[in-house]
Order: sequence, then structure tokens, then C-alpha cells
Amino acid sequence: MKRVSDRVLALFGLIVLTPVFVVVSVLIRVKLGSPVFFTQIRPGLNGNPFAMIKFRTMRHGVDLNGNTLPDADRMTDFGRILRSTSLDELPELLNVLKGDMSLIGPRPLLMQYLPLYSAEQNRRHVVRSGINGWAQINGRHALSWVEKFKLDTWYAGNQSLLLDIKMLFLAVNKVLVREGITQDNNVTMEAFTETMVSQRKISSNKER
Repeated sequence: MKRVSDRVLALFGLIVLTPVFVVVSVLIRVKLGSPVFFTQIRPGLNGNPFAMIKFRTMRHGVDLNGNTLPDADRMTDFGRILRSTSLDELPELLNVLKGDMSLIGPRPLLMQYLPLYSAEQNRRHVVRSGINGWAQINGRHALSWVEKFKLDTWYAGNQSLLLDIKMLFLAVNKVLVREGITQDNNVTMEAFTETMVSQRKISSNKER
């Protein structure tokens, strides 16, 4: 039932928001150049990879050695507007229509994080990844990784139709008030690293 409702709502959203897609695409082409879309491989249900589609928000940029510049150096004011209004995520409706994602579910992170997860954290993949998740609704990038994973795994164990409906309404409110778009000193969210895994283990041992 969730898959059917996801696809129906995604198709409806794509039809209704077609003018928005066109306007945003033109603005990105003018302000940032091509390509208009940003595609990246992310882990979905059961950790299986899929190509997530978003509107591009950063300009191209490399240093003298040909290395890609940090996100903060490539982000533009226009890109910040797209992110703060969540317009950059509209193309993910195509992922929902294809069955790669759901409207509601844990946000798909990066493939390189998979080997770093604990068994508990990896439970976020027992449900289909979503455009909006419990972590996004409860803080988004303002949350720490520990808080984010805790909320994602809670949703994985408590998913229901009523909860999803509630989250859809809460997600709209979050977009309107633009809370938790960025993390302090970061354009989005700091990377999840091996160091954080070690720190988590040390903290866990202390608690015991």
C-alpha cells in the first residue's frame, strides 16, 4: 500500500510541480551552467545502490592541482536558496516513481559510510530510503550523527501509515520554517568518519 501511495503522490507532484521544475532548471542553467541535475550513487533498501537525482546547487571548481574545492567554496547564494527551500530535492520524486525511494524514510547517505555502521545503525536500511525522514523532521543537519542514526533506526522499527502521514505534514512545516538546513561551520553535514566510529566505541565502553 505504501509503494502504491508513494508512486501516486510522486506522479501527482511531478505533474503539479512541472512549472517549478522548468523555472528552476532554467535558473540553474543560467546561474551555474550545465548539467542541471546532480546524480550520485546512494544506498537504498538493504543497502542496494541506486542513482539519486537532485537539482545541482554548487558551481564547478578545482584548485591548482585539479582537486575539487570544498563544498563551502563551491556553494553559491542561489544554491543556498535551493537548499533552504528544499527545491533541490524535487527531482527525487523521480526516484520515488521508479521505486528507488519512498516519500518518507531515512535519507540515503553516502556509499562509503556503509562499512562504518554498527549493526544497530545499519537497521536504517531495512526500510526504503526517503525524501524526508524522522531525523530530517527532528533537526536535519543540526543533529549530530549519533542523534541522526538513533532517529533513523527508531523509524525503521516503528514505521506505520499513520506515522508517515504525520511526517508528511511535519515535513512541509519544516520546509516552510527552514530549520536545520546547515550545520554550524559546514555547508551541510560534516562527513561521517572512521574517527567518529572509534569515538563511539570509546564512549560505549565508558558507559559500561
